[in-house]
Amino acid sequence: MDQRIIDLYDEYTHAPLDRRVFLDRLTRLAGGTAAAFALLPALENNYALAAVVAQDDPRLAIATGSYDGATGPVKYYEAKPKEAAATTPAVLVIHENRGLNPHTQDTARRLAVAGFRAVAVDFLSPAGGTPADADKARDLIGALDPAATLGNAVAGVAFLAATGAKVGAVGFCWGGGLSGRLATASDKLSGAVVYYGMPPDAAEVPKIKAPLLLHYAGLDERINAAVPAFEAALKAAGVKYQAFVYDGKQHAFNNDTNEARYDKDAAELAWGRTIDFFKASLA
Repeated sequence: MDQRIIDLYDEYTHAPLDRRVFLDRLTRLAGGTAAAFALLPALENNYALAAVVAQDDPRLAIATGSYDGATGPVKYYEAKPKEAAATTPAVLVIHENRGLNPHTQDTARRLAVAGFRAVAVDFLSPAGGTPADADKARDLIGALDPAATLGNAVAGVAFLAATGAKVGAVGFCWGGGLSGRLATASDKLSGAVVYYGMPPDAAEVPKIKAPLLLHYAGLDERINAAVPAFEAALKAAGVKYQAFVYDGKQHAFNNDTNEARYDKDAAELAWGRTIDFFKASLA
């Protein structure tokens, strides 16, 4: 797909653009209204594909609940092995800027199949929870208070650590940025994974105590512009980390519900590294 179209969709999801403006610009790039609407299914997430691990997988125990956060009750979706103990290593899963949707729930189930207690937090809980309308979810996330959101993430780690388990965090896109910020704010975190998230403020980097695993997409200019300064700060602070750049791949290459940006090989390689990282850091 034309990179200009991918870049336009990235602007639409992150700037954000009004949908009418996005569609007008897409129509011009595609060469007509029919061509633009033919591209939409490839550009937008198809959550019918979000069932790599079935909701009723017999290996798993699935639950929903809430914990006390900085803003009040924070809702979550939980997946864990049926034989999980109280101290089974736990992973806080932080969604993209579309909220706690079926893809994020499936990500939690994938972690559970790998042996972890995975708790996917709905960071839109203060706004009533993730709505069905993805654009509304994006707008609500843009209106969240960053400090309160970070407080909800820190409370989530404390909630999981209260059982005596080691706790990690993984975030994607908006959630990747929050995962990095969480590493600067929680002393109970044993490892954090960032998928193409905006780095935290360099002044906060010396506060990071947990090891980091960082995944970046080679074509993701918006995020990658901030990565060199982040790595310099990590090295200066002596933070243990690994960073991987997946050349030629798009932002959100891990999201297999998005045909235009998903890359199977890169996603599987990054996921294998993520599982290995958690097995080592949460052991």
